Amino acid sequence: MSSAYHQVTTLALQLPAEDRLALASELIDSVEEPADPEWEQAWLEELQARKERGLQGARPWSEVRASILRRLADT
Repeated sequence: MSSAYHQVTTLALQLPAEDRLALASELIDSVEEPADPEWEQAWLEELQARKERGLQGARPWSEVRASILRRLADT
């Protein structure tokens, strides 16, 4: 990576969390292509289905993370 990248990253990481999130959003928007309406609709339907299911079958992040790390260690 370039020295400019490292300089910008160092400065960005010193920003408050709210500013870092805003910056991240702007950076992502700068490289994303126009939204695909079919994908957006499918994602909205998935979000609604998840909302309707609620926490049924949900596991704590610590448990999910440990499971992922175990699987990665096995590969």
